Amino acid sequence: MATTETTTERGLIALPESAARALIAFGAIATIASTFMAWTYTSDFPGDLTYYGSPAGLQILALVAGALTLLYALTLWNVRGLGWLNPAGATQPVVLAATSAFAVSWFSAIAIAIDLKGLVALDPGAYVAAVGSLIALLGTLALPKPGDTFKDYVTKPDLIPPAAKLAGWHERLIITGATALALMVFTYGIGVDPDASETFLGYLLLVVFGTWALLTAGLFDRFAQLNARHKGFATTMAFLAAAVFPFVENNEHNANLGVNILVVGTVALGLNIVVGLTGLLDLGYVAFLGVGAYAAALVSGSEFSRFSGVQFPFWAAMLTGMAASLVFGVLIGAPTLRLRGDYLAIVTLGFGEIFRIAVNNMDGVSGPNITNGPNGISMIPDLNILGFNFGATHAIGGITLGRFANYFLLMLLITGLVVVVFNRAADSRIGRSWIAIREDETAATAMGINGFRVKLIAFALGASLAGLAGTVSAHVGYSVNPAPYQFAGSVPPNSAFLLAAVVLGGMGTVNGPILGATLLYLLPEKLSFLKEYELLAFGIALVILMRFRPEGIIANRRRQLEFHEGDETVHIPEQGLPDSTVGVTKAGA
Repeated sequence: MATTETTTERGLIALPESAARALIAFGAIATIASTFMAWTYTSDFPGDLTYYGSPAGLQILALVAGALTLLYALTLWNVRGLGWLNPAGATQPVVLAATSAFAVSWFSAIAIAIDLKGLVALDPGAYVAAVGSLIALLGTLALPKPGDTFKDYVTKPDLIPPAAKLAGWHERLIITGATALALMVFTYGIGVDPDASETFLGYLLLVVFGTWALLTAGLFDRFAQLNARHKGFATTMAFLAAAVFPFVENNEHNANLGVNILVVGTVALGLNIVVGLTGLLDLGYVAFLGVGAYAAALVSGSEFSRFSGVQFPFWAAMLTGMAASLVFGVLIGAPTLRLRGDYLAIVTLGFGEIFRIAVNNMDGVSGPNITNGPNGISMIPDLNILGFNFGATHAIGGITLGRFANYFLLMLLITGLVVVVFNRAADSRIGRSWIAIREDETAATAMGINGFRVKLIAFALGASLAGLAGTVSAHVGYSVNPAPYQFAGSVPPNSAFLLAAVVLGGMGTVNGPILGATLLYLLPEKLSFLKEYELLAFGIALVILMRFRPEGIIANRRRQLEFHEGDETVHIPEQGLPDSTVGVTKAGA
């Protein structure tokens, strides 16, 4: 692979490099110091920013952003021990870190002024933060920069020196620390009060620009290499971190959010088989979730069930929900999967609406009495597995786990099972056939692949995984009704929501749909002012994503090659590494 040569250009502001570095460090220190001062005189603003020496709310976020800026500023002086923070030796991470501090500080000052009716509401700390972060940002603009564009920092691996080989336990320790940090970041975000939209917006600004800085520095590439060398350990740590969540964030409301995210993420993984791996556009996929939920509700002992005297154990109810969804997947797929493109999308959209209308009319008046019509099936009893009552509180290690925390841990196990099924299926012979069908069905058929059979298997497997998640969601929500099972609506899950989760997170990947479901479920919950404009916000987000990163947040290597075919360089992982890891030039690919 050829080595990339870079030239140096002057910064946007004509200052000596030493002066630029000093400005960045000074501005970062000022931003940090400001968080120990009062930012406003009243506690009416979310987070109570009135205390000296006790950062809270947006001040904590500004403190983290200022510290990140200072650390990256110190890398410009080649401070011993900080070389790992910027392995690419690029100035772009410094700019982005300073931008995070500037964005959080100025957003905070503007939000305080607007909420409290004027600049008079700002105390000295807010002014210090605004001025300090501005100085740091101006300092970054004076830095000399390599002639390569920003994109080159991400796409050219020659700018990132290879990581030194560490002992195995050192690498595992790094993976453990990174996983713990990710858990802390997620826990802080989900723990933000829904009424404190300002704090959550500041959190988003910090996460976006901070993550962007780490990406351009090459840290994500190096961490992906560690994960590839210790794949089993990394996966175990990820699930352990998720299992620790209800113990760290011991709040029933947040545990309920976690359960719903896992349910939606699991269903999105099933849809990812159909859309991401096989390339079939399914606009009625949420119906399979509904089939599984209704099937489980009918045999779980609810007094409102048509079969009220029947109460299957959970494993039997789970198999019933999966089998019902699988049967419907085959029944719908068999006559329709010979269609392609928009025609298949229209048929699946029709199936989703037929399911919703059918269960709405099966009330004993408009049709047979099976689903209790629009009232649905309520009072579904809590699960009891091997004497463990999921509806009761349990004390574990001195921490009390409530009902939703119990279901969160159960759903986590099911999500892990679905991830294993997805990975094994994608790496199997049938998985390679799905990808061949997605890329060019005519060519795949000419090579001997039975396109209809392969697509039907994808449809049936995806449907059964959705039915599996539906069996848990029926018990978590105490009831099932036709309202959520529509193409689009303000209450997730719906087909548009699930499809957006797959596209936003990254089609064909494992982590992508789970990340997409997390973002799409968490953002409207924390940003209450989006409730009435949720679909509009989703649409804008997808348009922006399609423009700047059509392969999704977590990219699949094949899709990245497809979407960036005309680029001089493309960002794909090296052989054997996870998707979206080390960038290589097209010639090297």
